[in-house]
Amino acid sequence: MNKKVIVIGAGFAGLSSAACLAKDGYDVTILEKNESVGGRARQFKAAGFTFDMGPSWYWMPDVFENFYNKFGYTTSDLYDLQRLDPAYKVHFGENDHVDIPANFDELVDLFESIEQGSGQNLKKFLDQAEYKYQVGINDLVYKPSKSLTEFFDWRIVSGVFKMDLFKSISSEIRKLFKNPKLIELLEFPVLFLGAKPQNTPALYSLMNYADLKLGTWYPKGGMHKIVEAMEKIAREQGVKIETGVEIDRFEYNNGTITSAISGSDRYDADAFVGAGDYHHIEQKLVDKKYRNYSEDYWDKRTMAPSSLLFYIGVDKKLKNLNHHNLFFDEDFTVHAQEIYDDPKWPSKPLFYVCAPSITDETVAPKGKENLFILIPTAPDLEDTEEMRERYYKIVMDRLEKLTKQKIDESVVYKKSYAHKDFKNDYHAFKGNAYGLANTLKQTAILKPSMHSKKLKNLLFTGQLTVPGPGVPPSLISGQVVAKEVAKSLKQ
Repeated sequence: MNKKVIVIGAGFAGLSSAACLAKDGYDVTILEKNESVGGRARQFKAAGFTFDMGPSWYWMPDVFENFYNKFGYTTSDLYDLQRLDPAYKVHFGENDHVDIPANFDELVDLFESIEQGSGQNLKKFLDQAEYKYQVGINDLVYKPSKSLTEFFDWRIVSGVFKMDLFKSISSEIRKLFKNPKLIELLEFPVLFLGAKPQNTPALYSLMNYADLKLGTWYPKGGMHKIVEAMEKIAREQGVKIETGVEIDRFEYNNGTITSAISGSDRYDADAFVGAGDYHHIEQKLVDKKYRNYSEDYWDKRTMAPSSLLFYIGVDKKLKNLNHHNLFFDEDFTVHAQEIYDDPKWPSKPLFYVCAPSITDETVAPKGKENLFILIPTAPDLEDTEEMRERYYKIVMDRLEKLTKQKIDESVVYKKSYAHKDFKNDYHAFKGNAYGLANTLKQTAILKPSMHSKKLKNLLFTGQLTVPGPGVPPSLISGQVVAKEVAKSLKQ
């Protein structure tokens, strides 16, 4: 074909779309502003530690497997994937924690031990969630969401009430479970989808199925192994990747983009894929007359959270921690309100700690521990070093208290990362970490469109368009946009 496609951004969606387009015979070049690929899933090494910068949960292994299968690989060809057991630990308070087992019968018993009758209710809840997962992942998310007619499919229409699009996941969970610990366990995945449980369609109980049935996994060497696998596949298909290239603007002719401009360099192509921050590309790079949306439109979008992150190296091994650890020792509802309803730095934040060195000896020197600490926050907050240090002390004090050990005095490496960094590194709109919230008003055709409405050869992919935030959805988004680009180039 020899038609050229430029992909702007080398995150999961960019690598996914580029690999698929190159496989179909297009001449594809990725332009990435940073010096390494992976977007939010980049990796860095310091003081002998290897840190994944962003995503740390490996859910929905079938989505990765299906992607690799397209190129003649299985996951095991590319990295060593293991299921974590326990999947994670949840701290509800001092001397009050539970390990979430990988074995489902053990999980049912755990629920039953906390609330009588909840074991059978969990089975019922996850049976419904499995149906949503099968329809949602296989039928819904692989659609470009250009119009409602895409969803006029017998399986979807006949199951619309089973999909629970019009009631909240909070109401669905609270109908079956009364114990606050179980409610928090089932609502926590939604916090990372980007909305309060009360505002998230019950469709997203499919995330509970992914969590509790499909399991939590880990690729040895870290989440960056996924990036390495995708880069390998892309290059094998003939994709060219140029790092350290920041696009400043576009040039146009007759309702199409002809070139992307970076300083004195120009990149000509027949089609362009915006796989970086949608808002930045559309509002800062595209001329005003060609934009899909106004700045006011973007201001009114409900964003998923941002995050305050700490990458920490500890000069000893730690106890009472699993690979994944959730700290729910403060009020879940209050923290959610301080993200979504009254955006501010949280008064008593929930937080998450990943300790990959407990599973993987390659990410820390012998006898030492690698910690990744994440505090979900509202986007667009004032981000200062003083604020970061304040929250470091808050979470470190609680981490030491709840795990019954001194940690801070043994910290030999520490780096923080928050709103300013998300903006600088990724042009992240309002410093968001995850993208656009998955509320009912921002689902499917109600998300920002994959297609430019005024430029025939510009399309968008990633966490600010369909299907939404998260690693598997971004992987899918790239595959969907590749098909749309191919269609547009054949017209």
